[in-house]
Amino acid sequence: MAILRLASCVGGVYSMFLIWAIAQERLSVPFPAMDGSEPAKFKSALVMGMCQSALSALSSFIYIIIRRKPGQTFMQALGLDHAEQKTGKVNGHAKPNGTANSSSKSHSSPSHTRALLWEYFRTSLLITAAAPFGFAALSHISYPTMVLGKSCKLVPVMLVGVLWHGRRFAPHKYIVVAMVTAGITLFMFFGADSASAASKHASKGSNAGGSSLIGLLYLFINLGLDGVINSTQDEIFSQHKVTGQQMMFFINVFGALISAFIAALPLPYIPVLHPSHVQEAELLIAFKFIQSHPGVIKPLAQFAFTGSLGQLFIFETLQHFGSLTLVMITLTRKMFTMILSVIVYNHALTPGQWIGAGTVFAGISVEAWVKRNEIHAKRVIQEKEKARIKQL
Repeated sequence: MAILRLASCVGGVYSMFLIWAIAQERLSVPFPAMDGSEPAKFKSALVMGMCQSALSALSSFIYIIIRRKPGQTFMQALGLDHAEQKTGKVNGHAKPNGTANSSSKSHSSPSHTRALLWEYFRTSLLITAAAPFGFAALSHISYPTMVLGKSCKLVPVMLVGVLWHGRRFAPHKYIVVAMVTAGITLFMFFGADSASAASKHASKGSNAGGSSLIGLLYLFINLGLDGVINSTQDEIFSQHKVTGQQMMFFINVFGALISAFIAALPLPYIPVLHPSHVQEAELLIAFKFIQSHPGVIKPLAQFAFTGSLGQLFIFETLQHFGSLTLVMITLTRKMFTMILSVIVYNHALTPGQWIGAGTVFAGISVEAWVKRNEIHAKRVIQEKEKARIKQL
């Protein structure tokens, strides 16, 4: 059952975010204007995030309602009230009414609910803050450099987990992290696109070097925030009895509200957050752009819709397999996308890229082998326990 769940999560993440990546790429190029003026780019990253968060909240809410158990209250379905059965005894004695076998339910305290909502809100703030830094980095560094940096996302996830939350991982996890990160680094470093991009940046002089440093700084901030986000989500799962879809619903509700609030403010020029020099609400700027460039509507809808469905699989993976497994899935998705491009468009891979691909697949194989052994060991223990109970 665990293998089937993992396979469905991998397939869902791959399929949804492949379409999502196509829509995102389309949103990064200029759109023709209705009045025949010069094409322009859609630069409202905050509005893009708000649209995706709103649809993600809606899709997770529909999922929760459909999967709602009979007799479960609305608050319980949202994960804000956990009723636990308690026997009808006090200090080992039957209750005065004689109903020794009766049971009562204890519900989550208001303080527990407030603590959970605060964790959701804090995670939403981090996600809202991280996204603009990733978008801003692309204005200063090449896309291959961005992908190369994102490929090292496993490292901050583990560092934050160890240093911030005091978590300890199994030894093989460190080996897998090192192999996957090293493999993708080799694949990108030896790629022709990476080499050509590096030469272009080197030929632009000292100003380009300063711009690249700013871009790398934005990228490192984005990666650091991503590491805190993933580790915080792991902590929520370990400390609270919530499902992935419940977490997805509240994080995206708060994310949409935070983004809408910031986008509605007539902010001055703020690097990363509000890069426009016009002191006008970003929502109004985005609305005017959509009116004059209606071609942006379709890819924006595809971006938000596929992103929301993809998040269902992401949070399912987070709940059952943890953030490290999720990061490995997202990283290998990039690898498979590259390999598919090689097959479809007849690109040639360098020997270094083949070595990188082999290293990544070897790392995945190590993780799969360890998981298989763990599942087998658990089954053996369960069978022994059943046999012992039968003997009693």
